[in-house]
Amino acid sequence: MSAVPSGELLRALTPEVVAALARRYGDFETCEDAVQEALLAAATQWPSDGVPENPKAWLITVAARRRIELWRSDDARRRREETVAALEPPDPAPAPQSDDTLTLMLLCCHPALTRPSQVALTLRAVGGLTTAEIARAFLVPEPTVGQRISRAKQRIAAAGGRFRMPPPAELDDRVAAVCAVLYLVFNEGHTASEGPDLQRVELSGEAVRLARLLRAVRPADDEVAGLLALMLLTDARRDARVGPDGGLVPLAEQDRSRWDAGAIDEGLALVAQVLPAGPVGPYQLQAAIAAVHAEAESASDTDWPQILGLYRLLETVAPGPMVALNRVVAVAMVHGPAAGLVGLDELAADPALAGHHRLHAVRAHLLERAGRVAAARREYTAAADLTRSVPERRYLAGRAAALRG
Repeated sequence: MSAVPSGELLRALTPEVVAALARRYGDFETCEDAVQEALLAAATQWPSDGVPENPKAWLITVAARRRIELWRSDDARRRREETVAALEPPDPAPAPQSDDTLTLMLLCCHPALTRPSQVALTLRAVGGLTTAEIARAFLVPEPTVGQRISRAKQRIAAAGGRFRMPPPAELDDRVAAVCAVLYLVFNEGHTASEGPDLQRVELSGEAVRLARLLRAVRPADDEVAGLLALMLLTDARRDARVGPDGGLVPLAEQDRSRWDAGAIDEGLALVAQVLPAGPVGPYQLQAAIAAVHAEAESASDTDWPQILGLYRLLETVAPGPMVALNRVVAVAMVHGPAAGLVGLDELAADPALAGHHRLHAVRAHLLERAGRVAAARREYTAAADLTRSVPERRYLAGRAAALRG
């Protein structure tokens, strides 16, 4: 037995153990429940007893025994004979982990599930987070998360989902769903949609870790590389985004010496690797935009014409209200605030943006740059009233108050 900390190790081993049981027994729902109980046993025993020499085998053995107990105690429909071999713990010998990790991610992002269910199941079965941790991260009651996970596993079973790779015709769409889930998790961690903290580092960090896993099992997928690069380049600014009082520090005012140089170098290398390779997707384009910001020594050195061109291309590849809003910001940085305000007027009719605090925040910033102080103050106040993030509300209200002087 060794005495190393077990928390990170448990998270890293979770997908391997779930995959081992699901590959052996097939019933994902019961296997995942059994693994959660094995993880709980490890979290309880390892701190005092030490980490086993083969922690993966330990978890597989405990989970397999628990799975058999769950199976034996199930209802009459499932009380049937199994072969002796099926009742034995699965062989803990190493399996093709690359295929297993991807298969598990794809199963958790089954198309029969809603996006919230995909997120919850991925974070638990692949990320190793407990139901309570997921509930705290997304500010929802723990029973709600538990119900989502339970129903998600039931829907997978009802849809005929099994622990195996989907047909080749479905693979690209399923990987795209995995990317979308990881992107959502990262964004919620990078800028929390509500609550007292600007960032939820445990979520953004987990998204980066899972994106690395996905990259390892899909090394030829340029969009997966683009997603990882985008996360790294964005997360590199994490420490500089928060002031001493926990408040928001906007990009233009950040101390760039506090940016994570290692994450930036890794992200830039990924962008350089995938962009010349061929047709680009939305994650690669967003990573390219993040790379332009990362390469600027100061805010004034930012190549805004290049960013504007990238946003125009992104709007063609993956149109959406937030992409359009960011493109308008780039227009204002290249052509001046008046041009940006015209663009905002064109976007105001979009229902997805009409009540969003970012539309008012961008308008306030451009009005302030244009010297229209009273109008800017009103827009800052409106944006502060609409956001559910306490640090963002404090920042926006502070901007409004500063314009009263």
